Amino acid sequence: MSLMKSFATGAVAALMATAAYAECEISSGNVNVLANDFPALKAITETAAECASGGATVSANHNKDFRNITVQALTPNPAEYTSVVVANSSIVPLLNEGLLRPLDDLVAKHGQGIPKNQLITIDGKIMAIAFMANAQHLFLRQDILDQIGKPAPATWEEVAETAQAIKDAGIMDHPFAFLSMSDWNLGEEFVNMYLGHGGEFFKPGTAEPAINNELGVATLNMLKELVALSNPDFLTYNTATVVPIWKSGDLAIAQLWGSSGGELLSGEGAEEGVAENTVLVGAPTVAGGSTPASSLWWDGFTIAKNISDEDAEATFLAMMHGISDKMVEANNDAAVWLMDSYTPGLAAAGVAQTAAAGAEPYPMLPYMGLLHQAVFEELPDFLQGNESAEKTLADIEAAYVAAAQEAGYL
Repeated sequence: MSLMKSFATGAVAALMATAAYAECEISSGNVNVLANDFPALKAITETAAECASGGATVSANHNKDFRNITVQALTPNPAEYTSVVVANSSIVPLLNEGLLRPLDDLVAKHGQGIPKNQLITIDGKIMAIAFMANAQHLFLRQDILDQIGKPAPATWEEVAETAQAIKDAGIMDHPFAFLSMSDWNLGEEFVNMYLGHGGEFFKPGTAEPAINNELGVATLNMLKELVALSNPDFLTYNTATVVPIWKSGDLAIAQLWGSSGGELLSGEGAEEGVAENTVLVGAPTVAGGSTPASSLWWDGFTIAKNISDEDAEATFLAMMHGISDKMVEANNDAAVWLMDSYTPGLAAAGVAQTAAAGAEPYPMLPYMGLLHQAVFEELPDFLQGNESAEKTLADIEAAYVAAAQEAGYL
């Protein structure tokens, strides 16, 4: 896949792609977009909605649980939505079920200027148009670090040491947070940390799990050390929870998505002094490794298969307008955009550093979602001290194997 290959080998160059996007020319057709719920995606759909005119309609549903409804929503004929905004992992179930329309004809007609690194090509067919890059990385309060005389941590061990120093100094009781809600978010924290340890999720060339090992134990122990420095309610912490806590001034170190950078640097709704002292740095390494304990992501739009050609073309044009230069210029710091009009600023620093340091892309394997789910379902017991790391890894493996056998992967 060209975009992820660009990330893995050249990283920052992918952030400066050039493109010329079509004007909005919709006179008929219905556009209905399903997407995650955060400001960058709302900026796109709000811009796309400008295309509604005459007999054309444009609407959007922003839902933080969109992953759970995409297959069901696109299975009927006609599909409930004409487009789903996806990422590395959320596109896989739609591909597995054959619910997406190849975009080669629409790109040839309306998107000749889209650079290759935005064309998500699978088995020789364009299946999505990528528009932004993302990764989880560290957000720091420089003033708090100055108080305890510590530099920006570069490893997870240093994160734990620094957070403990902040706690011991009586500055904050719970100085650290990451996205540890007991759902997809917690699974992603395991994925990030396991990648940082140099782990492989599956035995080469198979769907057999390969996490029940020393690297898996080390990953779990590092996560447990970190949650001990977070609020006891850490299993409820997602982006919508942690961002307001950061704004309130009650955190000194957090691992968040790069797409939260613009909001937190803007200072909107934040206590005095918080935004001014917020610093974004790359994801840390762990256990003496050199690979950031994070995973690289792209977000892009797709077109549903079970819709009319008219609606497909209208949707493509509306979404191309949604990711136009106009949108980027009005929302430059809302994300790390892949369009040529984007000017990388402070909000992009963490993602760019994480990519440049060689972070791996999230695995786009059809069975990765089953392992991800098994992790977040089994991990809370360990983090709450109810079972050993070895028992947890065995439970994850067993849950995954059962699901993979039912799905026909094993």
